[in-house]
Amino acid sequence: MSPRDATPAGQARPLILIVEDEASLATMLRYNLEKEGFRVCEAGDGEEALTLVAERRPDLVLLDWMLPSLSGIEVCRQLRRKPATRDLPIIMLTARGEESDKIRGLNTGADDYLTKPFSLPELMARTRALLRRAQPVPQKGQLTWGDISMDLAAHRVTRAARPIHLGPTEFRLLQFFLQHPGTVFSREELLDAVWGPDIYVEPRTVDVHIRRLRKALNCDTESDIIRTVRAAGYALDAESAA
Repeated sequence: MSPRDATPAGQARPLILIVEDEASLATMLRYNLEKEGFRVCEAGDGEEALTLVAERRPDLVLLDWMLPSLSGIEVCRQLRRKPATRDLPIIMLTARGEESDKIRGLNTGADDYLTKPFSLPELMARTRALLRRAQPVPQKGQLTWGDISMDLAAHRVTRAARPIHLGPTEFRLLQFFLQHPGTVFSREELLDAVWGPDIYVEPRTVDVHIRRLRKALNCDTESDIIRTVRAAGYALDAESAA
C-alpha cells in the first residue's frame, strides 16, 4: 500500500466504487471523491460492478439505477444475496424521483437514495454518514432482551441461538431499541438517534428499515417483536419478550 492510500492514523482510506455508465458524471464523481480523500474505482455497467466487488470489496458503492446489461436494482439485489456483501453500504443514484421508485430502491437493499441532479456536498455528507454507520460499534459488552442477544464487540446478533444477519443501519436500529425496550419512538426520533440530526433522510425511510429488520428477526414460528403504534411510531414489544 502506498502512503497515499493511508490515513494519518495508518488506516486505509475508504474505497468507493462508482457504478455509472455516464462517463462525464463518473469522472466528476471520481474527482470530487478523491479530492475528499477517498480511493475510487469505477464500473460502467452492472456486470462489471459485480466482477469488481468480487475481486476487491469496496467500503461503499455509489450505484446508478439505469445501467446497461444489468440494472442497478438487480446489482443491489445480487449483492444482498451474498454473505460477503450482505452488509455492503449502497447509495443508489437515479433520475427516478417518484416516491414509489425510492421505496423500491430501499426495499431492494439500498441504504440510501439520491435523485439526480443531486448536490455534491449532500452526497459527500451522506457518504461519510453511511461509512460511519457501517463501522463496527465501538462499545463492548452485550445487550439481551427476551431471546435476542446482541454482541457489540463482535457485531453479531442472534435470536434463540439463530444467527441474524443485519445491515449497518438495521444493526444500529435494533441496538437503539434494545437500549430502550418498551419505549415508543416516532420516526423523527429514530432518525435523530440512528441516522443523526445532521443528515436529512425522509421519514418514510424509517418504515423501510423497520420492515427489513422485521424480516431478518422474525421466522414463521416467532412473534413479531417490533410493535407499530398508530400515529406514534415504533417500539420493542414488551409482551413478546415474556
